[in-house]
Amino acid sequence: MSRATDIVLVTGVSGFVGSAVARALGARGATVRGLVRSTSPRANLADFPGTLVEGDARDPASMARAMAGVRHLYHVAADYRIWAPDTEEIVRNNLAGAQTVMVTARDAGVERVVYTSSVATLKPLDGSAADETRAATPEKAVGAYKRSKVVAERLVEAMVAQGLPAVIVNPSTPIGPHDVKPTPTGRIIVEAARGKMPAFVDSGLNLVHVDDVALGHLAAMERGRIGERYILGGEDVTLGAMLAEIAAQVRRKPPTIVIPRKLLFPLAHANEALARITGKEPFLTVDSLRMAAHRMFYTSAKAEAELGYRARPWQEAIADALAWFGAQGMLA
Repeated sequence: MSRATDIVLVTGVSGFVGSAVARALGARGATVRGLVRSTSPRANLADFPGTLVEGDARDPASMARAMAGVRHLYHVAADYRIWAPDTEEIVRNNLAGAQTVMVTARDAGVERVVYTSSVATLKPLDGSAADETRAATPEKAVGAYKRSKVVAERLVEAMVAQGLPAVIVNPSTPIGPHDVKPTPTGRIIVEAARGKMPAFVDSGLNLVHVDDVALGHLAAMERGRIGERYILGGEDVTLGAMLAEIAAQVRRKPPTIVIPRKLLFPLAHANEALARITGKEPFLTVDSLRMAAHRMFYTSAKAEAELGYRARPWQEAIADALAWFGAQGMLA
């Protein structure tokens, strides 16, 4: 456990999960240092509970400056995009970030590291909840983002075998306040609340409040076993049930039309072609449709047993997300 005088570095503090981790640490009185890029949006940093340093997780020099005097590290920063004009850029960014940050932490003598991975590194089990034993390979990962997280996690595991004191956490699908971009799931919440999703595909995901994920990070730092991975999830929910809950909370009629995935692939290709012209990330992508072939259900039983991890009902996470998006004027 960190003492109040210990410096705790959090990367990615302008982002969704990183800012939640920083707020959780601040609430416990930790001395927080946050790494932020000069080009990052600052909406989540207005009440940052500590000191901000500018730098890039891929740059050794800026990481060495940020890591000076640090006892504990949370490496949360990641390129969280399902699509990019050059999809391999996502892989390069996440692998380079993980390598630079972990090497710098090792060389600086950081006492303990929590590395934020994702359930994207785990193979789903259709019909039941997958656990930490179902490690995916890069070749089997669907899309550049999932592949990027797999190769980065394998790098961290290799460094743990060489002595890096790191614990790996695998959040499922965080939702809630401060989703500034928003994330792909946040975009679904916004569009559904605005009545812009009249139909959906038969899929499923594991929803968790972002603040519970943040507390799971702190628990992993305090009680996690070095080299182990811990799923930080909430509840398994079908996409139809999620959209129905959103509709109920905003007093709209829920969508009832289920569209076969194969019918949407031409539209996904068209969306991606348009995105290459406009530069705006498409709402529907080929990789998101490929992912939707599986119900991405996961169990947090290991984190519950070893870390004391708990997650609130997913409906509360939806409510908090809607309240925040509404306050930002994003649901009009």
